[in-house]
Amino acid sequence: MKALEFNEEFDAIAKTEAAKLKACESLAQTKIQLPGLAKGTTKPRLQILKADPDITVADLRDILAQSDEFYDRGVPARLTQSKAGGAAIQILSPDVLILLAHQLCRPFEAKQAQDGCWTERNTRLPKDIATMYLAWQGSWNLRPLNGIASAPMLSEDGSISSGEGYDASSGIWQEDVPDVSNLIPIRPTRDDAQASLLLLRETFATFCFADAQTVIDPVTKITKIDLAFQPARDESAFLVALLTAVCRPTLRLAPGILLHAAPLSGAGAGKGLLARCIAQIAFGRDPHAVTAGPDNQELEKRIAAELIQGNPIVFLDNLNNRAFKSDQLASAITERPARVRVFGKLDMVALNTCALIMLTGNGLTVTEDLARRFIAIELDPKTEDPESRRFHIDIRAEVSKRRSELLAACLTIWRWGRLQNLESGLPLGSFEQWAKWVRDPLLALGCQDPVARVHEAKSRDNQRQQVAEFFNAWYEHFGDQPVALRELPETLNALIDPQNRGRQFVAAQVQKLTGTRLSGYLLTRQRPPGSWGVTTYALKVTSPVPPTLNGDSLASTPPYAVQESEASGPMPPMPPMPLPVAKEVTAASHPQPWRMKL
Repeated sequence: MKALEFNEEFDAIAKTEAAKLKACESLAQTKIQLPGLAKGTTKPRLQILKADPDITVADLRDILAQSDEFYDRGVPARLTQSKAGGAAIQILSPDVLILLAHQLCRPFEAKQAQDGCWTERNTRLPKDIATMYLAWQGSWNLRPLNGIASAPMLSEDGSISSGEGYDASSGIWQEDVPDVSNLIPIRPTRDDAQASLLLLRETFATFCFADAQTVIDPVTKITKIDLAFQPARDESAFLVALLTAVCRPTLRLAPGILLHAAPLSGAGAGKGLLARCIAQIAFGRDPHAVTAGPDNQELEKRIAAELIQGNPIVFLDNLNNRAFKSDQLASAITERPARVRVFGKLDMVALNTCALIMLTGNGLTVTEDLARRFIAIELDPKTEDPESRRFHIDIRAEVSKRRSELLAACLTIWRWGRLQNLESGLPLGSFEQWAKWVRDPLLALGCQDPVARVHEAKSRDNQRQQVAEFFNAWYEHFGDQPVALRELPETLNALIDPQNRGRQFVAAQVQKLTGTRLSGYLLTRQRPPGSWGVTTYALKVTSPVPPTLNGDSLASTPPYAVQESEASGPMPPMPPMPLPVAKEVTAASHPQPWRMKL
């Protein structure tokens, strides 16, 4: 009897303990609300549920989303104040997020004491919770941040906004934007725009733009631009660059700015100084220079970091004696959003950037896809020792002091152009808005079109020059006849393969060039007629007249020379036929002197 009573009592105790254990587990899985436990603090409470991290991460997201400090920059970021002055964007790491989370809320865990009462205990936000939050792309509920700007926001109708703080319509943080509305006419006239242009030219008249007409100032004895002449190509490109910088925060896309001088003797020409003057007028701050680093991989990482940090200018300095190329910059200039790799991760994020891209260097050119994405400004001090020149004012301090005046002059030209129906200059793909807002008003005021220099930049591209020479030599040998690659002479192979890596390399290079239009030719590829046939290639003439730039031919190619020969006299005598039957070729179908394929 006693054993039976003992067993019943034991079962009852076991059931009671099991119920308690189940209740504890249930409470540990849910958020508990215990009155009076948050006394003495105004921070929101964040309960850490180890078994339900999704609930904890969602609660952390809601707390951060309520703060004005955090934004979506492709990755979570926050605005900070840099030591140099001005706002900066800080990308959040797990450790930084843990620190900031404790400043905004009070993480805690719920514990049940031995007496059955629940208590809370302050705890550290687990690092895995911070990592989960940062990886929760698309669910942060943060406002997008496209960049930082100290220039006014502009509208299509010519209106100008000089706000402060976050601009929701553009996703840009504005700070230190001067109010220049009282300095800009409501409806500027052409005379107002001309006066503004003259003010800008006078301010920068001592810079050594390579092709500018110059005079010696009788008072200061300093060489200056002769303002009696219209701006030449390099000065025009500078004026376009300056107005591009002022409008850049509002422009969807804009070309980059390339400041270059001659190798060796170009050091001290004023490239970096001119870049900093542009930045002072447009953004009221000096750009921080970024060097290229030891290799292209490191350069791409630095560019990606600069783009993510959202500075108004990405300024790559001292890119000396190189043909510069960067897939990262090419994408950032012409794509919105651009895909950028986050440093230290394999993740690619979509990034809207409004940064102005500026490059400086001696002997610097841009190659491949960047050739059409940059406005080039060449400086030539016309001396072996540019640093020894004397100037009567500190132009950098002068520009900083007169920022509002110079900014108003730029915006007067811009507003005048917005209110006019101006004739457009040369087309430049991807930059139609930039052309209307920036380039066309300056063209109407007498500046030269900087887009014309894009063709010059392409002609300087070493790779394009090599391919153009290869096409020219090909046409001299074969005309427009289909040719198998095994028929190419060694002199032709050497042009495409100067290191003599073999016919397989030549075949791969020629196949990559299929469909290329260059130097007035188009390379075509013909598949073999059967299983045992041979693939052939042929050049077709695409330009009836040679392309020119300011009256000078970019390339002297055989088709053009042949056309001149045909116009000046009859076709030269035909050589003896080595075969009894040959294909008839006429001058109408073959612009090259008659050739016969053996």
